[in-house]
Amino acid sequence: MIDIRLVRDDIDAVKAALGRRGVDPADIDRLAELDRSSRHAVGARDEVRATVKTLSKQVGDARKAGDTGRAEQVADESRAAGDEERRLNTVAEAAQEEVRQALLYLPNLPAPDAPDGMGEDDNVVVRAWPDAAPTYTEAQRVPHWEIGAELGLLDMERGAKLSGSMFPLYRGFGARLLRALSSYALDSHSDEFEEVRPPTLVLTGTMVSTGHLPKFEEEAYHLERDDLWAIPTAEVPLTSMWRGDVLDEVDLPLKLTAGTACFRREAGAAGRDTRGLLRVHEFDKVELFAYSTPDQAPALLESMVARAEALLRQLGLQYRVLDLCAGDIGNSAARTFDLEVYSPGVDMWLEVSSVSWCTDYQARRANIRYRLDGGGTPQFVHTLNGSALAWARIWAALVETGRQSDGSVVLPDVLAPYLRGETVIPAAG
Repeated sequence: MIDIRLVRDDIDAVKAALGRRGVDPADIDRLAELDRSSRHAVGARDEVRATVKTLSKQVGDARKAGDTGRAEQVADESRAAGDEERRLNTVAEAAQEEVRQALLYLPNLPAPDAPDGMGEDDNVVVRAWPDAAPTYTEAQRVPHWEIGAELGLLDMERGAKLSGSMFPLYRGFGARLLRALSSYALDSHSDEFEEVRPPTLVLTGTMVSTGHLPKFEEEAYHLERDDLWAIPTAEVPLTSMWRGDVLDEVDLPLKLTAGTACFRREAGAAGRDTRGLLRVHEFDKVELFAYSTPDQAPALLESMVARAEALLRQLGLQYRVLDLCAGDIGNSAARTFDLEVYSPGVDMWLEVSSVSWCTDYQARRANIRYRLDGGGTPQFVHTLNGSALAWARIWAALVETGRQSDGSVVLPDVLAPYLRGETVIPAAG
């Protein structure tokens, strides 16, 4: 969540910043009014609380002096004041919760250098690889779901039989390829990032910390009996590993990576192309995550984008990098770069990575701070996250890009160590 002091100190600046994201200025005015009411309620409670303390001291003084009558009179006043304090405390806590809820729904302030715009058409392509777009053969223009069915790699029908539509089932070499991709990426990041295997089901507070709740509840899978949520990304548990803790500046940046299954309802997918692996409810992904100081964050953002790009180049996939406009970045992010691969069989650019700098937005929700080396009040950390990479669409792009005229599929040599040396999926016999 954003710092409420920003609203108090310069509400017009907050309105201007969030206006770039399409937030109604009236929502900021409402937040400011809730904050004023909350501070008034807290002040009124604290005044009565001070009175109670004063009266309690007077009761003690009167009893020490042997003035029983005075002690009883003041004790009655103290009890009445105590009742009023409890009433005002209920009012104050309710007012503070209103402010907190308003902040939980409000998005992060976009970075000043994020491009202007309100949707995906306003995103800026900052670079592409390779410099000259490849020429694709007719064999590569076959969609991955047809290739997967022909070679026994992907069985969407049986996946739907087990779990419903948009739950893929990989078979044989297709399943091995998926597993190889995660192992390849985790090994690639092991030079700087500590590997973690977090739980796949998390508490409500864990989802709130990243900003996935309460605003995006409809996108998540909820196990109501146990009040647990299936993670939409490993960013969720990684963000909360140090929830409520104070780190030391010397330990920052703290870099983590995790390979997990991810679950998303894709509630907004109606009317969009959901064939094959283009849009699924469950997919595997390797995530990069970091806690940092504000000064460390820009370089980290750049390096995390570079890592995702390096994997795509090693996999031989055509890709482009988009600088997302203020109106298209995720709720928790201040700056985001998306990486999209070109998938020739479906003739589409597919998002396979989103790398974001969330400033202190998530850290405020999770109450994660760090002690400055020079002393002073602990400060909130900055958080960064990025996919490196999400595999369903990478899988699709690989089998389409690698398809040969005889129907076989040639995979990148970089995956050979994770595929027992086999990089060719034979054509159907």
